[in-house]
Amino acid sequence: MTEAIVNSGVEASAPARNHFARRLTSIQLMLAVALTIGLVLALNFSSRISLDRDLARIHAEFSREIDVLLAEQKRLIAELDYVKSDAYVEYWARDEGKMIREGEFLILPQSVGAAAAEPTPPRRLVEFQTTEPKPNNWELWWALFFDEPPPGRQGA
Repeated sequence: MTEAIVNSGVEASAPARNHFARRLTSIQLMLAVALTIGLVLALNFSSRISLDRDLARIHAEFSREIDVLLAEQKRLIAELDYVKSDAYVEYWARDEGKMIREGEFLILPQSVGAAAAEPTPPRRLVEFQTTEPKPNNWELWWALFFDEPPPGRQGA
């Protein structure tokens, strides 16, 4: 009898559970789909925010670099205009080229130390011979035949 009560309790509650489980499954399925879609949208949105921050940082960095390059371009254009002008040509010719106009005199200053030094007298060069004088032919033959230096050259 206890088995009949236990079995009847299991059998009686089984259809109710299946029906409840089916209904929860469809609700759970809808909830899971909604959560999945929400999660995908949230991740997509956060990645777009992160990408936008990176792009804004890169844009600011390039804007600064462009400003620096534009300033350098302006400076170089101004320098080019000056180099092409007559004023620069005249400056270069007088300063570095050491050129003068007709009727002018070129004065080159000398250092103070060079003016105080007295000029040294020129050195006299003395000629001297660094090798032995070349012997005469008869002296060579004498040395070959007699195996001694010729007379008169005993010390050599």
